[in-house]
Parts: sequence; structure tokens; C-alpha cells
Amino acid sequence: MSVKNTDKGIILIVDDTPTNLGVLFDFLSNSGFKVFVAQDGENALEQVAYAPPDLILLDVLMPGIDGFETCRRLKANESFKDIPVIFMTALSDSVDKVRGLTIGAVDYITKPFQHEEVLARVNIHMSIHNLTKKLQEQNLQLQHEIKERAVAQMALLELTADLENRVEERMVELSQSNQHLRQSNDLLKQEIQERLSAEMALQQSETQLRTQTKWLEQAFSELKQTQSKLIQGEKMSSLGQLVAGVAHEINNPVNFIYGNLSYAHTYTQNLLKILNLYQLKFPNPGPEIEEEIEASDLEFLVEDLPKLLGSMKVGADRIREIIQSLRIFSRLDEAQMKSVDIHEGIDSTLLILQNRLKARADRPAIEVIKEYGDLPQLECYAGQMNQVFMNLLANAIDALEDYNRQRSAADIKAHPNKIWIRTEASDNDKVIIRIADNGPGMSEDVQSHLFEPFFTTKPIGKGTGIGLSISHQIVVEKHVGELKCISTPDRGTEFVVELPIRQQYQKQSCVQPAESHAKVV
Repeated sequence: MSVKNTDKGIILIVDDTPTNLGVLFDFLSNSGFKVFVAQDGENALEQVAYAPPDLILLDVLMPGIDGFETCRRLKANESFKDIPVIFMTALSDSVDKVRGLTIGAVDYITKPFQHEEVLARVNIHMSIHNLTKKLQEQNLQLQHEIKERAVAQMALLELTADLENRVEERMVELSQSNQHLRQSNDLLKQEIQERLSAEMALQQSETQLRTQTKWLEQAFSELKQTQSKLIQGEKMSSLGQLVAGVAHEINNPVNFIYGNLSYAHTYTQNLLKILNLYQLKFPNPGPEIEEEIEASDLEFLVEDLPKLLGSMKVGADRIREIIQSLRIFSRLDEAQMKSVDIHEGIDSTLLILQNRLKARADRPAIEVIKEYGDLPQLECYAGQMNQVFMNLLANAIDALEDYNRQRSAADIKAHPNKIWIRTEASDNDKVIIRIADNGPGMSEDVQSHLFEPFFTTKPIGKGTGIGLSISHQIVVEKHVGELKCISTPDRGTEFVVELPIRQQYQKQSCVQPAESHAKVV
């Protein structure tokens, strides 16, 4: 008879559907986990307070407080904020997934459940949680050892002072009695040797302690970077799926309208020709028809109807352009490197941000000045480069909005907000994209930390500090390019993206430096 191993960790399942609870309870229990269940958010919070689990599987839609509120309360509690939460939701809930990741969840599982996927995601986040706990415990142990080393060093200093006193006493004794000279000298040598040995042992311990501390700090930093990449990647993937879905749903009715406008125009012209012939052949149709012609303002209808159809065609053309831009931007999940028109990616990103560029009651408009050069097709990961443009342009908009809060209305009118986008091809087979603003600029100290993970100058809740870090990794590591920032306080900011036109030309000479850079980070 086999005995289940329940040492893999404790999992709390929160779901108001008994069938889901039963399936997950049996599967995870048989997989070696100790499992507890709760059917609503209130009961889940009570169980966590009584016996905190190692991981929580949390349903989104529940009676009472839903999954989002339950997660928010957990993350607001200092004792439970580090417990990883995996949301359980439907595949089509892209907005809910992004919302859940934003308030602190580490992952999501789609319904209906796939046992292999559930087990894989649970094992991954259980491993990350256990590693984090282990790192924290080792850090506390290291702090304790540092305190002990400090105590030992203080004792060594006291020993040294005592030794010096004893040396002076020995010297006095030697001067008084030469017959004990050799014995005292041997004792003194032994004490000095003990002191040197103690100092060498202390130095060796301190060196080992510094090495171990540095390794733990690096491991913890890499763990945080990996988690931030997963969250940002999931957010951008969900946004791409949402945009692609909207574009697809709009495209079908617009194509129907657009395809029939030409027929409507032809039919209208034919009807107007027939009407004109009737008027020529029967100039006096009778009082009843003349009265209806006057009431309908037939002359105006004949003149305005073609214009109306022309306006409808212009509108349909504009909607098709918007759909095309949305499709270009939604290529966030393309894994294949291909040759693309980089200007299409920039324009699609500007279209997504159009609402933030227009004037509103509480803010002025931001003028975008495009100075596009004659560029060749650029070989790149199109979706990832769209993510870079989105981060750089969104940061420029944020900087201008914050700058406006510090300026008067007269100053804003005299120096309106502007963003410049310039592109050019360099002589060394590279493409250069410059995105500049006339915002407040940055100090040298801020610029020196700009691409570090989790560094941000924005207030809590306004920024995560991972956008520019991920953009730097996409440009430098994924495309063997450069991402630089040029800024002066009160003189605006410019980001410069430099990319090779053909990636295969750079592989022999540039792959190794990129790998080395990744190791340093």
C-alpha cells in the first residue's frame, strides 16, 4: 500500500463551484500537496489568517467579495502579501487577467482545467515561493552571523588591548629579572601568533560572508527580473489579443459596408439619370407631384446625395486604416524575426495612444511631429519593437503631463507640448529612431539608473519601473542594438534607438557581447 507524500506544500483552493473544488482537490492531493478549500472570499481570508498556505488558487467570480477584492486584501496584509496567488478564469477574460496581474497575482489558470497545465504552473510558482523563502531565511542567518562576527571582532580588540598591557608588564618584569627573559619571550611569541591566527581566521570568514551575500543578492535580483518579465509579457500579450479581437470584429461589418458603397453609388447615379430624363420628358408632372417635389426639396437631395455617399466612403476608408493599424500593433505574439516597415509599427502605436494625445478639459493637446527618413525594410521582432515604442512614447506623454502641472496656463500656451519622432538610415547599415519631447528633462543621477529594473521616479501606483528595463533588453539583447537617453534638466529628453538593418550581419561579431551583458545584469 502506497502512502501519499504531502511534503510538497500547502495549497488553498477558493471556488464557489463544488465540482471545480472536487476536481482540483483530488488531483492536487494525488500529486503530493496538502489541500484546503474555501467556497467564498470571506472564508478564504479566515483560513489564511488561521493557517497560511504556501499557494492560493483563487476563482475570479464568487458571491460576496470577488477574487480581485480577496487578492487585494491579501496583498494589503503584511503577513500574507508574499503568498503567491494564481487566478482561475475563462480564456476570453483578457482584461480580467491584466487586472489580476496588476493587483498582485503571479499567474492565471484558464477554465476548463488541464491537469498538466495546472500541475506545471503550481510547481513553478511553488518553487519560486520556496526559493524566495529560502533566500529570506539565509539572509536572516547571514545578518545573525554578521552580528556574531562583530561581537568576535570587539572581543579581539579587547584581547589586543589586554595583550598590549601584558606586554608592558612583561617588559617591566624582564627589566627586573633577566633570569626569566627566555620564558617570557616565548610566552609573548605564542600570544602574538595566536593574535595573528585569530585575525587571519576573521578575515577569511568575512571574505566568505561577503561572497555569499553577493551571490544571494544576485540570485534574488535575477528572480525579480524574471518575474517582472513574465508579468510584462503577459500584459502585452493580453493587450495584443484584445486589440486583435476588436480589429477582427470591426473588420467584417466595415468590409460589408465598404463593398456595398460602390454599388450604392452606381445605383444612385442610375436613379438620378432616370429622374433627370423624366423631368426632361414630362416638364409638367401635375400639381400633386410638384407639391411633393417642393416638400422634399428635390433639388437639394439630387445635389447632396452623391456628397453623402462620398462622405460615407471617406469614413469607411478611415475605419479600414484604423483596423489595419490595430492589426499591425497586435503582432505582439509574433516569435519569428521578419523584415517589416518600422514606420507602420510607430504609426500603429501612435493610434493606440491617440486618446492621450488629444486635448481634454483638464489637459492641452500634445503635438506629434513625424520626420520619417527613407528607410529600408528592418529585420526585427515586430511585436517586441512595438512594445519598445509604446514604452518610450507613453513615458514622454507622462513626462509632459507631469510638467504641465508645474506650469501656468500662459507658459503652456507659449510653449505647447510637442513630441518629435525622427528616423534615418546610417552609413553603417543601421536604422536610428529618435523620440524626443520638450518636457522637464532629467538629471545625470536619474539617467544613470534609468534602465535598472524597478527604478522609477513616478509616485507609488503610477509606475512599476520595468518598462524601460525591458525595452533596453529587447533592443540590446534581442536585436544587438543600442538604446540611449540624452537629457538635460528643463531642456527635454530624447531616446535614441539604433538597430542593425539585417540581424544576420551582426551575429558573428556581436552575439558574445550581448550574452556577456546579460550575465552582468
